[in-house]
Amino acid sequence: MSRKQISTDARLTLLYHVTRLVMAGVFIYASIDKIIHPDLFAQAVYNYQVLPGYLVNLTALILPWLELILGACLLVNRWMAGASALAAVLMALFVGMILFNLARGLDISCGCFSTAPDEDPITAMTLARDILFLIFSLGLAGLVFVKRTHCIGKTILANEKRKP
Repeated sequence: MSRKQISTDARLTLLYHVTRLVMAGVFIYASIDKIIHPDLFAQAVYNYQVLPGYLVNLTALILPWLELILGACLLVNRWMAGASALAAVLMALFVGMILFNLARGLDISCGCFSTAPDEDPITAMTLARDILFLIFSLGLAGLVFVKRTHCIGKTILANEKRKP
């Protein structure tokens, strides 16, 4: 393997781990206040006005635990194909809901990292932050795909070399 190839592999590995850990921190941190205050998070979900009433409480109870488990998977580097895909899907949904409510002119709390109704209002900065997290999540999913295909390719080549 050439020195340039090793350098590229090392950079991709570093980028993969940094991105993975950043997104793990984001999802774990985002879940904590929602788990502690499900009633306030249910109000934040309701304020978005995108779900029917019967799904608000269910979403407020399930989403924070999903974020925590997703963050834990990213943190310990397990089930990365599914975890990175789910992170990208969730971030795309979050960006879409923020954009939708900004376009409607609703003055509501994001509910992203705090469930307090008067904290973290939806602004263009909220949208920019979540778009950045979406880019990280998509990048992570891409890196997981590259890593998996690269490992599979090495395995196939190794098996080919062993054949008589």
